[in-house]
Amino acid sequence: MKRNKFYSGIATALLASTVALTGCSFGSDDSSSSDDNASGDAVTVDVFQFKVEFKDQFEELVSMYEEENPNVNINVKTVGGGNDYGASLKTSFSSGEEPDIFNVGGPTDVDEYEQYLADLSDTDAANAALEGTLSGVSRNDQVLGLPFNQEGYGLLYNKKVFEEAGINAEEITTFEALEEAVQTLEDQKGELGIDAPFAFPAKEKWVIGNHLANAYIADEFNNDIMEAYEADTIEFQMGDQMKRFVDLQNEYSVQPTLSLDYSQQVEENFSLGKVAMIQQGNWVYNTIESMDPEFAENNVGLLPIPVEGYEGSIPVGVPNYWVVNKESEDEVVQASKDFLDWMYTSDQGKKFVTEEFKFIPAYEGYEDQEIADPISQEIYEYANEGNTLGWVFLGAPTGWTEDAFGIAVQEYLSGDISWEEVEQRATDAWEKSRK
Repeated sequence: MKRNKFYSGIATALLASTVALTGCSFGSDDSSSSDDNASGDAVTVDVFQFKVEFKDQFEELVSMYEEENPNVNINVKTVGGGNDYGASLKTSFSSGEEPDIFNVGGPTDVDEYEQYLADLSDTDAANAALEGTLSGVSRNDQVLGLPFNQEGYGLLYNKKVFEEAGINAEEITTFEALEEAVQTLEDQKGELGIDAPFAFPAKEKWVIGNHLANAYIADEFNNDIMEAYEADTIEFQMGDQMKRFVDLQNEYSVQPTLSLDYSQQVEENFSLGKVAMIQQGNWVYNTIESMDPEFAENNVGLLPIPVEGYEGSIPVGVPNYWVVNKESEDEVVQASKDFLDWMYTSDQGKKFVTEEFKFIPAYEGYEDQEIADPISQEIYEYANEGNTLGWVFLGAPTGWTEDAFGIAVQEYLSGDISWEEVEQRATDAWEKSRK
């Protein structure tokens, strides 16, 4: 087993620098631009992005930029959450409504859209990106994407519920300890006022196929996204551990799990105190805060997913990248680069990225900025101490995490196939894609 040098390097640098919609048109209903900015000389940049968690904040930032740059109009369309961003993006391209700025998740997405991707090597943001964060989006000495941020995930837990149940979160470092805590929560759920220990959103293939799977396959690829990207097969060396974690969440969750989606998990269950734990990451903070600011600020803790050999570690990585469509007009390409540079390297942008987006920055030059929310602060501490696993799922074959593995796990949960069939089906899909 190799420790993740990639992210310990990122943490060191940080310390030093402290997701189907129809009709993908960028019409006025989707625009965050102002009519006051419209002029004959205006450059219009269409952005197609998936991160629903910061949609409102992103549009506010865009408005700020437009005020400073009155000849630039930026239209924003957000597709994510329960909608299929990848399918919607393909529809946008096939319909001739290609965005100027859009998102890719890593090397497999780069392969799919490489013919459209502009070289961003000359941007200030590319030059400020932390070491290792560009490896998955670099080709032939060209930088084809700019990192959103860093994110981490695990089990978010309700501190008050844990305290009332007499559970010390710091002692939950193994699967057996997690099982014991879950049983305690189950036995006391009436007194604790919860419906179940977990809200397991098995309807969401990405929760299973991206993040849950990643925790148990990262070591197999030495925590290296490019090693996963170049691998001809997957062996599920920690498949038994993965099954136990799936089973635990499924058995002790509000039911039926196969009908439970992301919004229900985060908003209706966790944020309202109906469950004690959810498998999610720091990207949910804005949503929780919108439901209950006090709960978000003071009552949410983070537990590592128990993985043998990585006790006390959490997966940390770059979730997505901004890319620019090189087939857009030259002035639009330049305006797109300028906007992305401003967002990540200007004083106003950096302040907004940390305070409003609540991002853990993936760039140098943030010495004067504070990590804004307590979940991100915890993740930053894990990264700072080198207690991380890599995000290798972005190196899996295109569509594998959700359309192969995620669907197979859903069929397992419905009782249609065995876990052995899950692994075999997913392995076959991986190998077929890589031939």
